[in-house]
Amino acid sequence: MTAFKPGDPTTLNRLYGRAQGKPLRTRQQGLVDNLLPQIAVPGEGPVTSERLFGDSRPLHFEIGFGGGEHLAYRADLLPDHGFIGAEPFLNGVAQALTHIEEQRLPNIRIQHGDALEVLQRVPDGALTMIYLLHPDPWPKARHAKRRMMNDGPVQMFADKLKPGGELRFGTDHDIYLRHALMVMQRHTDTFEWVVEKPADWQVRPSGWPATRYEHKARTVYGHEVWYFRFRRK
Repeated sequence: MTAFKPGDPTTLNRLYGRAQGKPLRTRQQGLVDNLLPQIAVPGEGPVTSERLFGDSRPLHFEIGFGGGEHLAYRADLLPDHGFIGAEPFLNGVAQALTHIEEQRLPNIRIQHGDALEVLQRVPDGALTMIYLLHPDPWPKARHAKRRMMNDGPVQMFADKLKPGGELRFGTDHDIYLRHALMVMQRHTDTFEWVVEKPADWQVRPSGWPATRYEHKARTVYGHEVWYFRFRRK
């Protein structure tokens, strides 16, 4: 298991940004109060398929799932797989819970809080997929250490993925794009970039749905979006 030094910024011991936005609607609050405790990741101990779902199914992990559209899509697409979604923003958790209830998705577990705290408790080599889609870019240089795509977390991703497992990363921010590729260049011993031609990272792959954030980035801000797949060697 990856060992982090105390105070290492890549541990993300602190969560940055807002924890909640506008007040939750009555139905959302009810889901947070009643559904979330039933499907929350346990607060301590190992995080395994057997413990979460009662069997040894393939396990996926999404970091910062936003409103949960991608998480719900993938869970519905792969009903025999297990999905863990981590999100510190309460409003996003409430939106994801709405998807889970409406689509009747029993194969999702939710962490309201720090993704890396849970990821550290996943056994090494246990994950089939890790998703990191449109993370906060923290564009100022002095905030670069807050980015999820840094050496410490990337090494943890490598540890937790099984050989042949996949890290999917998406962004519409050019500064983050350059930073992430620079970081991944230092991890070519553990990750292989799955790419043959420019279209492979300029066009959304099959089975990778657009989220509301991505739609807004394209239509409102006119941003280009890039899609990356890195396979664990």
